[in-house]
Amino acid sequence: MDWSFLTHNKESIHVTTDSRKVTPGCIFVALKGEHFDGNAFVEQAREAGAEYIISGENALAELQDLARAWRRELGLPILGITGTNGKTTTKELCAAVLKTKYNLYYTQGNLNNQLGVPLTLLSITRAHEMAIVEMGASHPGDIKELVDIAEPDCGLITNVGKAHLQGFGSFEGVQRTKAELYDYLRAHGGYCFRNMDNPYLAKMAGNLKTVPYTTGTMPEGTHLVGAYNAENVSAAICVGKHFGISEEDALAAIRAYVPSNNRSQLMQTEKNTVVVDAYNANPTSMTAAINAFKGNGYILGAMRELGDYSHLEHQNIVNMLLERKADKVLLVGEEYKQTTAPYPVFDDVEALCEQLQKEPLSGYTILLKGSRSNQLEKVIPLL
Repeated sequence: MDWSFLTHNKESIHVTTDSRKVTPGCIFVALKGEHFDGNAFVEQAREAGAEYIISGENALAELQDLARAWRRELGLPILGITGTNGKTTTKELCAAVLKTKYNLYYTQGNLNNQLGVPLTLLSITRAHEMAIVEMGASHPGDIKELVDIAEPDCGLITNVGKAHLQGFGSFEGVQRTKAELYDYLRAHGGYCFRNMDNPYLAKMAGNLKTVPYTTGTMPEGTHLVGAYNAENVSAAICVGKHFGISEEDALAAIRAYVPSNNRSQLMQTEKNTVVVDAYNANPTSMTAAINAFKGNGYILGAMRELGDYSHLEHQNIVNMLLERKADKVLLVGEEYKQTTAPYPVFDDVEALCEQLQKEPLSGYTILLKGSRSNQLEKVIPLL
């Protein structure tokens, strides 16, 4: 569809999928889901002053098409970021660095899927000089779909690991899907920022034009917790240098960045020191977090969407904990009950909260990590 009547000569586009947030001149997208149907609110949106309404069975596809048209209309450089672990942190660090020189727009929160990416693109205005678009995936073809919408000029894959194995089928499936970013860049004359210490990325990139960096070491003075963040920092410094920002200025921006949203956060409570990394977890990130942790307490939630690999990967985590001889271990999720774990295993976070109310923890340095569905952040007030 020719979207020029909506994109030509405009400074910005206001799009909403919530009829309650329709304002005069905006575009209302009537999406249909399992428990909602935006088509029921089309008249309400029209009465509220929507300039244009996207509705019907193909509403999402039309939204994606509009986002691509707006991206082409703007023509600004876009950095696409994906990876199994660290993509959101890397996006935030790259944004912190690039904002020191450019009027930058970047993915807000976790809007990195088939709906989030087009909404991100449509939030960019003509005043912006660059953009960073985060891209997530849980099935083969997901990244290809997103790069075909965002059309990035350059890309960064943080790493590849064991996540969403139920959807990808295998670790090889993860690699093939993440490599769809490289495939797009190679086909369209783009380039990538790549960690030269990662052999998987080298194989995936092939002859793609590369701006190199190495894992490096964590610089002093940041608010980030965990040595595994070293490669995320190195990536952001590399991106900054490529776009004309000195390492000194990049490091200053990184040191000023304070993580949020339960990612690599260090919290000092009245009773304990807590490392909160409870937004997401998979075998790769869980292993890295445990290896980097120097404390004596672990509250770990189950890792989800692992399919046939679930039992093996949860047993591997239990084995790691046994080797480390931790003082206190509390596990959440049915998956741990199938292992040889000698530690208390709770069905859900509510059961864990009840236990912590009866027997509070005090004097521990605790790693709090698990898949988002565990909702481990609910225990923070009790720690």
